[in-house]
Amino acid sequence: MVSKKSKAVGLLLTTAMTMSLVSACGSSNDTSTAGNTSTDTKTNNETASNEGTETTGIDTSKKVELQFYMLGNAPKDLSKVEAEINKMALEDLNATVKFNYTTWTDWDQKYKLLLSTGQNVDLIFTADWTQYQQYAKKGAFLALDDLLPKAAPTLQAYVPQDMWDAVKIDGKIYTVPSTYKEYVTNGFVWREDLRKKYDLPTPVDMKTFEAYLEGIKQNEPKLQPVSFGPDILNSLVGTYLDVQRKNVGALPYGLYASYDKPSEMTSYWGSADQLADLKLFKSWVDKGYFSKNELNETESMQDKIANGTAAAILGDNPTRYNATASKMKSLHPDWELGYTPFGVTNGYATPVHPIHNGFAIPNSSKHADRALAFYEKLVTDKRYNLLTEYGIEGVNYTVEDGYYKMLGDANTNGFAREAMNGWAWRNPEFMLFEPSYDGVKAIFDELDKIQKPDIFTGFAEDYTEYQSERAALEQVVKQYLQPIVAGQVDDLEGQLQKFMDKANQAGLQKIQEAYKKQWLAYLSEKGIQ
Repeated sequence: MVSKKSKAVGLLLTTAMTMSLVSACGSSNDTSTAGNTSTDTKTNNETASNEGTETTGIDTSKKVELQFYMLGNAPKDLSKVEAEINKMALEDLNATVKFNYTTWTDWDQKYKLLLSTGQNVDLIFTADWTQYQQYAKKGAFLALDDLLPKAAPTLQAYVPQDMWDAVKIDGKIYTVPSTYKEYVTNGFVWREDLRKKYDLPTPVDMKTFEAYLEGIKQNEPKLQPVSFGPDILNSLVGTYLDVQRKNVGALPYGLYASYDKPSEMTSYWGSADQLADLKLFKSWVDKGYFSKNELNETESMQDKIANGTAAAILGDNPTRYNATASKMKSLHPDWELGYTPFGVTNGYATPVHPIHNGFAIPNSSKHADRALAFYEKLVTDKRYNLLTEYGIEGVNYTVEDGYYKMLGDANTNGFAREAMNGWAWRNPEFMLFEPSYDGVKAIFDELDKIQKPDIFTGFAEDYTEYQSERAALEQVVKQYLQPIVAGQVDDLEGQLQKFMDKANQAGLQKIQEAYKKQWLAYLSEKGIQ
């Protein structure tokens, strides 16, 4: 349970977000903070310009096509945006680009194949949650240190040096970090209009979140109370450990350590805590809070909220919450979405680490210099940046009183705001926000007051000594643990023991011991107790 003070803050934030979303749809004359939304982000935008800079130091005499890979689903109007980008890229770099998307279904397996089979990939999204650190250590990406001053000097100058230093692995730069400061820590998301209608508790902790789900089930029996999607180990288990057990980070291999005591690492898998959590998740399935077929879901959690087939998400970050709310409002103007950050619940929040959003050049790239030069354009040239973040002005969006405004709605607009999932090449100087972003900034301001450093993301695991065991364990998790979490089995204790037996046969103990040794060495090196 959180304190009364924390609950009060949660209610204030929820009210602020709801009010900002209502005003966003009710008037286009609000000019309150449109010009100041990026003031908290320190950048070197003096080097960025509307027209970019001429790239020197690379040979552009031969025309090439760049293969660009992003996670998720492609927007409907991608081909139109790609065509416009290629007109400029052909003139500026004698290159065209093919934007490829993995879809969200089995994205992690597809990502692994892209980096392990030598496919023709010139640029690929990276993040802590895509295992950037591990892939960099294994040599999947090209070191950019020598290439940056040659192919992308403007980009090199634009990114602050401390951010370049933060993404280094073994002293080398393997990704271009985003410079946009934000919080991507999670928070409860729910249908605020339904909460008000049925006088349900405001979700500020797990007890009130469960009470809300029960209220939805009783009053809206045809509506799925909460959605998790196929990545249930992260969207349910990982998020629950975050808010309920204050996990230090997304620790792998069933390991657990709290933020307050990071050196006290134990095995969550097979523990009494895990069994208790699995019983809770199974009760949610039995009560009808989410479907037993969640592993086969193809629609995102956010889309299910927006289109009205689900009433809550256990955890999402403030920016994505805002995007979901805006999409929902475009489809259902009378609906409202509420939000309470986990930082309010737990008393602290960690700002995003530079590793969280980035782009790398795989070692399989045939055109590394041109790829980096193109990425420089995406980040520092306003023409490229606005086109790939917001679509075609006058077709997909307009700017009114300094704010972004979608044309049409989420169903008719083929390129919504940041539809390309271009989180990594956001440029704070060029960014366009909806009026509702004022509420997100209010959340960021509150989280700034309770911020603590991210002590997990800078850790770079080296799994060389247990690579085969790791691969075997991954299959065991997918075959035996996922169905348990998804509520597809009845004998929880028996099936959990079976999973543990299979995991130990795969080499779990060896993996956990090796990882823990590396983790403790990292904490010692960084002076973290």
